[in-house]
Amino acid sequence: MRQVTERLDQAKKDKLFRKLKYIETSQSPKVRIAGKDVILFGSNNYLGLCNDPRLKQAAISAINKYGVGSGGSRLTTGSSDLHKRLEKTLASFKGTEASLVFNTGYMANIGIITALCNKSWVIFSDRLNHASIIDGCVLSGAKLIRYKHCDIDDLTQKINKYKEVNSIIITDGIFSMTGDVAPLHDIVKLAKQNDILTMIDDAHGTGVLGENGSGTASHFGVSNQIDILMGTLSKAVASEGGYVAGKDELIEYFKNFSRSFIYSTALSPAVIATSIKSLEIIENDIELRMNLLSMSNWFQKQLRDMGFNVPETITPIITILVKDPERAIQFSESLLEEGIYIPAIRPPTVPKDKSLLRISLMATHSQQNLDEALKKIKSIGQELQLIGG
Repeated sequence: MRQVTERLDQAKKDKLFRKLKYIETSQSPKVRIAGKDVILFGSNNYLGLCNDPRLKQAAISAINKYGVGSGGSRLTTGSSDLHKRLEKTLASFKGTEASLVFNTGYMANIGIITALCNKSWVIFSDRLNHASIIDGCVLSGAKLIRYKHCDIDDLTQKINKYKEVNSIIITDGIFSMTGDVAPLHDIVKLAKQNDILTMIDDAHGTGVLGENGSGTASHFGVSNQIDILMGTLSKAVASEGGYVAGKDELIEYFKNFSRSFIYSTALSPAVIATSIKSLEIIENDIELRMNLLSMSNWFQKQLRDMGFNVPETITPIITILVKDPERAIQFSESLLEEGIYIPAIRPPTVPKDKSLLRISLMATHSQQNLDEALKKIKSIGQELQLIGG
């Protein structure tokens, strides 16, 4: 226990200790935290569907028909006709032959990578890939080669140095903490030249970018050139779960060899029904997505015009770089006192000296919400001397 105490004490000293904030309402533009109403700018509910009445009704109807629990793992008694419908819908949505649903995105990445790769493989992974990808790589036993973030020249050099018979390039489509997008055109080209498989984690691109919101690969026009399309149902889709989409044979392989799929109780019927309805809405409501992207472009420009260090992005994830973790916490807590919740992101989630405020916009934010947030961000930014007065 002494090691536990010491590590906690060190995290507090380094300003890296984390506490949970409990939201007492639905994931909407305005929420209640500790009895106080605040505007939420930290949710992955990008399209604002978490509280959509159509999704609620889909969940209620599923509960009335199927009950509340799934009753078992997918390979025993846990698969229902709803699972079949969702997986057909996902495959069509992603333009692949088949798909498979996991309980979470984390479990999908762990299950995919450990089932496919072993000590005979080399995995080329972007240095800023999500922790679930890194954990899957480590657990697989493969040789893990991390290339500089979105750096094709560095990736090329590493492929020339380390390429073996079985190799795969794995990258996030949209990087969750910075909002930047992987150079998929170049990655696909490089992979084809070297006979290397490709895998994209499109957790934050699904529902946001691409034709009918089908994701980052679609945005770049390379959907049919990515071998493994992975993503989640818990962000823009506003439900729960992860998935993998690809060729029939590959999906059958994961059904039989992905331990995180095989040994987990299936998601509940209500969750599956919610995902089906949400994907239907996403495919048909282009205006919702276009408004979100337009709003995001405008909002980040306002922040840069104020003088904040805000990298350009085509996504609703907007970051204010602060660098120092203590200052990032101070910025976030001061905003919360003023009724604006923007989480501070610190190591190890981001690299050392890269602490930031992560703003994520929802399609349901009003112009009044945005204006109020900008006013208070500017005022507190000036107080903290992050921008000029």
